[in-house]
Amino acid sequence: MAFLRPGDPVRSWLSGAAFLYGAAVRARMRAYDRGWKKPSRLPCRVVSVGNMTVGGTGKTPVVILLTEWLQAQGQRVAVISRGYKRTSTAAQVLVSDGTRVLAGPAEAGDEPYLIATRCPKAIVAVGADRAAVGRWVLAQWPVDWIVLDDAFQHRALYRDLDVVLVDAMDATGLDAVLPAGRLREPLAGIRRAAAVVITRADSERDVAAVRSRLQAVLTDCPVQAEVIFRPDEAVSVQTGARHAADWCVGRKAWLVSGIGNSESFRRLAMANGVQVLGETAFSDHYAYRREDLDRIRTQVARSNAEMVLTTEKDAGKLAPLLRPDESWWALRLRADVRRGQDALHRLICGFSAGPKKHGDGRA
Repeated sequence: MAFLRPGDPVRSWLSGAAFLYGAAVRARMRAYDRGWKKPSRLPCRVVSVGNMTVGGTGKTPVVILLTEWLQAQGQRVAVISRGYKRTSTAAQVLVSDGTRVLAGPAEAGDEPYLIATRCPKAIVAVGADRAAVGRWVLAQWPVDWIVLDDAFQHRALYRDLDVVLVDAMDATGLDAVLPAGRLREPLAGIRRAAAVVITRADSERDVAAVRSRLQAVLTDCPVQAEVIFRPDEAVSVQTGARHAADWCVGRKAWLVSGIGNSESFRRLAMANGVQVLGETAFSDHYAYRREDLDRIRTQVARSNAEMVLTTEKDAGKLAPLLRPDESWWALRLRADVRRGQDALHRLICGFSAGPKKHGDGRA
C-alpha cells in the first residue's frame, strides 16, 4: 500500500482495521501462551511448517523435504493439511494411504495431492480440524511423526517443533498485519518457532532485507536456514514422461500458473534457460475451466511457443482438460537448503532419534 499517502482515508481505514485485527490475534495467542486455552495432544511427534504471511512461501517443497528426511531415518510419517479450497465437504479425506493416491486435487486440495504424489509412502489426509484428522489417522495406521502443512497459527493442536518460512521476495510483507500488510499475526509471534527458514533466498539483497526486519524480534531462534528452489525435472502433464531440467534450456515456452507467487515461477523458468514468450497467471488455487484453456491455446498459437510450461501444483488440475497431443510440461522443483542445512537436519532428525517427550511446546 506504498502508493497511499499519509492522511489518506483509505490508509487510515487500513491502519485502524490492522490495529483491531492485531489486537484480536494477540489476545488469542496470549490465551495459549498463558495456558488459558489448552491444545490437543497426539501420541506421536508433530512438526508444523507454516507462514507468518498470507500467500505462497514455498511450504509444499519444504514439507516434502522434511518428510523425506524423516522417512530416511526410518520414521513413519503422515502429512495433515487443511486442504484449502478443496471441493469435498467431508470432515476428513484420505488423500493417500501410503501405497496409493486415493483423492484428486479437486477433492483433496492442490498441495495435499502434490505431497501425496511426491511422497508415495506417506499417509496424507486433509480436514479443517487437524487434531481430529490426526486422531483419525492414528486410529488406522502406526505413525511416528505428523507433519502439519500450513499450521503455525493453528494452535489448537500441540506440536513439538514449529518451522516457519519467510519469503525473501516479500520483505515488505512483514511490515504490517492484515489488511494493511500481509502478516497473519504480529511479527513477534515468530519467536515461537524452533526454526526460521528464509525461502527463495537466491538474492543476497532480498535475504538481507528480510534479515533486517527479523533482527528486532528474532533474538533467540536456535536454528536459521536459507532455502532456494531448483528445477529438478520437466514432467509431461499428460503422460508423466520425464526429462532432466536442462531439457528445457533454449525452448520457447508459454507459462501458465495459478499459485501464490507467479513471479517466482517466471524467474525459475528463465533461470533454467527457458525462453519465455508470454504468461497466463491466475490466482492461487485457481480452478481451471475449459474456456481458460481455449484462450491459452489461442495465445500460445499466436506466440509460436513450442510448449506450455506450468507448475507441478497446477499440473494435476490441468491434465483432465488437455488433449493427448498437446505439449504441456510441469517444472518439478526441489528444496535446496543453501545455508543451515546441518542445523535444520539435526533439529528434525535429532529430535526424532530421542525419546518421545512433551515439553512446554509451541502450541
